[in-house]
Amino acid sequence: MPPSEIAVRMADAGLGEWAGVVDTQLEAFFHHSPHGDWPRWQASLDTLAATVEPGVAGDVVVADGALQVGSARALGDSAQQALEASLRDLHPWRKGPYDLFGVAIDTEWRSDWKWDRLAPHIEPLDGRLVLDVGCGNGYHCWRMALAGARYVIGIDPTAVFVAQCLAVQHLVRAIAPSLADSVDLLPVGIEGVPPAQKRFDTVFSMGVLYHRRSPIDHLLELREALRPGGQLVLETLVIDGEGGEVLVPPGRYAKMRNVWFLPTTALLQTWLARCGFRGIETVDVTPTTTAEQRSTAWMRFESLADYLSPDDPGRTIEGHPAPRRAILTALA
Repeated sequence: MPPSEIAVRMADAGLGEWAGVVDTQLEAFFHHSPHGDWPRWQASLDTLAATVEPGVAGDVVVADGALQVGSARALGDSAQQALEASLRDLHPWRKGPYDLFGVAIDTEWRSDWKWDRLAPHIEPLDGRLVLDVGCGNGYHCWRMALAGARYVIGIDPTAVFVAQCLAVQHLVRAIAPSLADSVDLLPVGIEGVPPAQKRFDTVFSMGVLYHRRSPIDHLLELREALRPGGQLVLETLVIDGEGGEVLVPPGRYAKMRNVWFLPTTALLQTWLARCGFRGIETVDVTPTTTAEQRSTAWMRFESLADYLSPDDPGRTIEGHPAPRRAILTALA
């Protein structure tokens, strides 16, 4: 079998070792361990592809924080209704926002706010090879590509996020094929990245570290993906404090079962230094608010307001400090 288009793009980007195994990874995801809802999501993707065919006129831009692909004027009423139905079937939409041919997707997270906080502190992405670990549906990957990155690989094993990214990628390709080819989402975790790649100019890990049972191992994995001098952009939950304190929730944190370590930023900087990073800076610490993370018509499940104490919004429902997120940068 000839290599897939993704394998070819990876090889062209200098990721030959990963290109050699990526088709096996894709086969394992799409054919051997499909999510129970995947047939329904695939049917929605097929409908979407038939609704918006390649060659439609339009632009791909950021408008009011939303990734805006095309406009409502490019489609007739029936086509736009079919598109919206297909996109709604991919619920829940957590990262965004998006405006896809006039269908405004008000996602759970205002991910553009996070981008606005980190963008002034990252090295220019022009021409860079980028890895986005735990990328969700790929919203930030598109922001990276529009900022000039030559090729962005996002990794996330969550099936609905893969389906959402495929939907967006198809719509982008209908207008701007070269931009669509600059972003690929692979359905793997960090363990799926061949060790010691040392090829990426920039690696993002946002909202991942606190889910890892071994945060030090995760930081080492991120460093192994970076070329010497490449930049790490790390975003994670932290607690207030100046020393080496760390919160290890005995049970859930904000109703999440898989939260393991919430350090102070000082301890996080120490971890990064112990892993061989240099030029370490904490560039932002921001409490998460219910304006940034909330339930919407496109994400109808519980959200931050349900995770906080009704008596003290400065505490989670379990009594822990409410979410605060820090952004750190460092060099390999």
